[in-house]
Amino acid sequence: MSITIDEAFIRQYEQEVHIIFHRRGSVLRPTVRTKDGIVGRSTTFQKIGNGTATTKARHGVITPMNQEHTAIECTLYDFYAGDWVDKLDEAKTNIDERMAIAQGGAQALGRKVDDQIITALGTTTETSTAWTVTSANAIRNGIIGMVEGLDANNVPNDGQRYGALSTRGWAYAMCVQQFASADYVGPNGLPFTEGAPITRFKDFMGVKWTVHTGLSGVGGNACVYLAWHKSALGYATGAFAGNAATSNAVAADITWHGDRAAHWVNHMMSGGAALIDLNGVISCTVDDNEALPTS
Repeated sequence: MSITIDEAFIRQYEQEVHIIFHRRGSVLRPTVRTKDGIVGRSTTFQKIGNGTATTKARHGVITPMNQEHTAIECTLYDFYAGDWVDKLDEAKTNIDERMAIAQGGAQALGRKVDDQIITALGTTTETSTAWTVTSANAIRNGIIGMVEGLDANNVPNDGQRYGALSTRGWAYAMCVQQFASADYVGPNGLPFTEGAPITRFKDFMGVKWTVHTGLSGVGGNACVYLAWHKSALGYATGAFAGNAATSNAVAADITWHGDRAAHWVNHMMSGGAALIDLNGVISCTVDDNEALPTS
């Protein structure tokens, strides 16, 4: 066997980690603006203000719109997810240990991505009226209030609006006939795949809603539900040494430790989230401990 076989193994492993990261790790990464392969500790996302159309006299000079340009800095942070794989344990298990570790590491980094995105979304100051969950009508009004908040801020209804509810919030929403029934939503708006195959969204009132367990306050009295436009938030990942401008957001390092008779399998990434336009994000505080309404 070639003494360089380990190199092929590592390359294959890194590719598996990259695929799993995009397919199963992060739920929210496909719902925001992304930049990969960043060299350095930070990058910027550009925010361009609105322009105003004007009239002009015949042969007159057109007044420039003078749209305001703002550079939003996004700082990247380093994260690691590693584990030991004992040489003799590999001989005693009937699972693919390499794939199991790849899944665990990639999904751990994916959850960290979602944590960063949710934290950045939560910094918005745009809010809607808090939900009351005493009845299905009250819950429906809460959902409508979040959509109205986006509409009031002139957020484009162009198929790139997203919303996240807690597990209890999703249960509340399913009490609303218009949200739950295909008679109102239509077959094209029922849960479907967006981005990663396990990411499920339901299209209702022009917003793609999903359930997420990482929302702040889940299980408490002040859970925050969110609705946003894809362009309102950015997520950036860093390049790795010697591989600038790579599309891979994660990397893996596999090292043999003879004193432990085990491989140390490490996964790593640099990533950061930044709120670009607070007007494009609506938050809503909900008592997540209330019982489901009976009617």
